[in-house]
Amino acid sequence: MTTRTDAAAKADQRRRRVPYLLLAPGMLWLLLFYVIPMFGLAITSLQEGSLEQGYTFTGNIGSYVSVFTTYLPQLRNSLMFALGATVIGLLVGYPLAYAIAFYTSRWKSLFLLMILVPFLVPFLLRTLAWRVILADQGVVVSALKTVGLLGENGRLLSTGWAILAGLVYNYLAFMTLPIYVSLDKIEPSLLEAANDLYATPWTAFRKVTLPMSMPGIISGTLLTFIPAAGDYVNVELLGNRNWTMMGNVIQSKFLVIIDYPAAAAISFTLMAIIVTVVVIYVRRVGTEELLT
Repeated sequence: MTTRTDAAAKADQRRRRVPYLLLAPGMLWLLLFYVIPMFGLAITSLQEGSLEQGYTFTGNIGSYVSVFTTYLPQLRNSLMFALGATVIGLLVGYPLAYAIAFYTSRWKSLFLLMILVPFLVPFLLRTLAWRVILADQGVVVSALKTVGLLGENGRLLSTGWAILAGLVYNYLAFMTLPIYVSLDKIEPSLLEAANDLYATPWTAFRKVTLPMSMPGIISGTLLTFIPAAGDYVNVELLGNRNWTMMGNVIQSKFLVIIDYPAAAAISFTLMAIIVTVVVIYVRRVGTEELLT
């Protein structure tokens, strides 16, 4: 009897270890390629010096202060474009995901494949394609001039609208797919029950569909907002210096000016702001399914 009890206890201990063993590779990966580099970056942000003379740890926080003095316009642009891309992506992605989930039962795989196909092309090439689409002599500009939505000398390339279009296009799949997954999980019987209780289509959507799709909405908005806030490729290729974002400043500090402490400090500040915004957002509109 004692032997069986001991064996059962050992088996129970082994089962308890399984989750930790499964987590170990991912945790090790994060430790080696995220936590340790971030720790090194934090130390760099508090150093002073130059690449030729070397850097010395002095605890200098001047680079952090400059984010809110020198680079406040770039910070504003980053948050503004990220928010704009997220809102437009939601307005486009939700109806798209809704249509695929509820109205294309025979063609779901095809439509999902069409959403994913652009991601077979590198990010840089997709953005360069928008330079052709939005070129001054391109079809889009010509069509807008024809219908009077754009002046005779108007243009789209090198404007904020071009940057926004590039961001929405490049991150639309990150918005659409999580929403589709949430919508596809909704049981049709729930909507039928709402109809049986004399709910209008709008009421059924507001009371049933929308709340049950909130995990997808929250996931999609986060997956869009976070990378869009740190993007710099779209500004480089589709915008101009008037619309510089924090990602462009960081890229310039790291690769052009070679000011590692300032680049590290700006990176940490941007990351802290994004994390703060995300935490507030999730706490205000988050769901138990997402947070647990």
